[in-house]
Amino acid sequence: MLLLVERGLSNGDIARRLFVTTKTVSVHVSNVLAKLGARSRTEAVAVARRAGLLG
Repeated sequence: MLLLVERGLSNGDIARRLFVTTKTVSVHVSNVLAKLGARSRTEAVAVARRAGLLG
């Protein structure tokens, strides 16, 4: 999912691609932000990249 965030997709776009609700994506994005200690989607992607969590 974070790869889709990295591509700039909205929660709605991600939800449609993954066949889940927008709310589900929102919750997952919030959890990722919290776990990475990031304040934004962009920061979360940057932190994940530096940590080697993204390909």
